[in-house]
Amino acid sequence: MSEPIVTVIIPTLAIGDALAYCLSSLELQTFDLFEVVVVDNSGGHAPVFGRRTRVIANPGNAGFAGAVNQGIRSSNAAYVATLNDDTVADRRWLETLIACAELHPQAGMFACEVRLAGTMLLDSAGMLIAADGSSKQRGHEQPAIDFADASEVLFPSGSAALYRRSMLDQIGFFDESFFLYCEDTDLGLRARWAGWGCRYVPGAVVEHHYSHSAGRASPLKAYYVERNRLYTVLKNFPIRLLWRVPFASASRYLWYLAAMAAGQGKAAEFRRSGYSAVLLPIFVLRAHAATLGRLPRLLAERRRIKSSRRIRTNEFIAQIERHAIGVRQVAWL
Repeated sequence: MSEPIVTVIIPTLAIGDALAYCLSSLELQTFDLFEVVVVDNSGGHAPVFGRRTRVIANPGNAGFAGAVNQGIRSSNAAYVATLNDDTVADRRWLETLIACAELHPQAGMFACEVRLAGTMLLDSAGMLIAADGSSKQRGHEQPAIDFADASEVLFPSGSAALYRRSMLDQIGFFDESFFLYCEDTDLGLRARWAGWGCRYVPGAVVEHHYSHSAGRASPLKAYYVERNRLYTVLKNFPIRLLWRVPFASASRYLWYLAAMAAGQGKAAEFRRSGYSAVLLPIFVLRAHAATLGRLPRLLAERRRIKSSRRIRTNEFIAQIERHAIGVRQVAWL
């Protein structure tokens, strides 16, 4: 096989049927110049899966960001694709992504048409961001046909995305301190500051069994999403956006209460999963305490991002506002 143009990186905590289906879908790709790196965070010994697959076995869970970074460092390919282990890729997935990437050299990120498995509804068509730094999937649970046009989006969901390696070498890889969740938001905003664009690529279809690995609503997810949202805004939001974050956060918390009472949104799902709602404010407090403890490093990262930015603050804010989602909608989704 010729040198791969793309390295597909799949972090996993479970060597099982879901991963096998994912890898089988990659064997059917119409684009042939790629390799697969499975990063096994289970602490076990993953089997060798096929001629184009390499395995990096970790003694413990390195997190999504750490696992993807291991795959990137092991690759010399011009593009890096991230893929959750509970996804199944359409046979023309890579072919469609690479064709778009070659047509748009100014874009460093490419968002897939990620569908909820077994439906014609979207999981994501790129990502949106709220005033408090919460990020949500664009088009989530809406008909995929309504998002049939290629377009500029803010950044992709890391569940299925393509990144240009030259961009990653410029801005840095995923922030491993995030461990799980929101690392794609942080990377996407850093890329935006550096002047890179993102394209939504309809037809680059991936089916996703939503949150198969970490659960749709769990204490683990509640804590990391809240903490990493704070990490993200402190690193990336300009002062003109940063001052309003606490007010937007407070509004989102109130909308969560309303959504929970109506049986809607992630807070209600958290309760249906058997967890007490009393835990949620505890996770919020823990997230703020952890952020305070990491504040010097976050501010140092903020200065580094600012020193290497390629666009003006007004342009960054315009991008955020173009791809915004309200905190009420975040709470009710």
